Amino acid sequence: MSKKHKAPSQRQLRAGELVRHALADILARENLRDTDLDGVSLTISEVRASPDLRHARVYCVPLGGKDTPTVIAAINRCAAFLRGRLGREIDMKFTPRLVFEADTSFDQASHVNALLHSPDVARDLSGGDEGNDEG
Repeated sequence: MSKKHKAPSQRQLRAGELVRHALADILARENLRDTDLDGVSLTISEVRASPDLRHARVYCVPLGGKDTPTVIAAINRCAAFLRGRLGREIDMKFTPRLVFEADTSFDQASHVNALLHSPDVARDLSGGDEGNDEG
């Protein structure tokens, strides 16, 4: 396994969860001044911390999934402000720089679910082609 694709350490996972919980609390309390974020609720699904814990990639999606690119751009504009608030909330040697990205795992899960419930896949799973003897 190459170093670039190495699994995160327990320390990275703990730091990511700490940042995720703190950001969720901050976003619930704070009124961000960006007009693209007015009335938008964000779901933070995961935070991946870098090995040195100085950077954090925050995966989030707006509730309902509407205008995701606009919302992600807006929350990235607020990243410095959120980092400042985060520094007051968490007890870490360094407050990580935040980069927000759209979480596509919900879309992928919906797509896989739709595929699994399609008639062709249901037929294949039930053994609908039993009369076809190949080999």
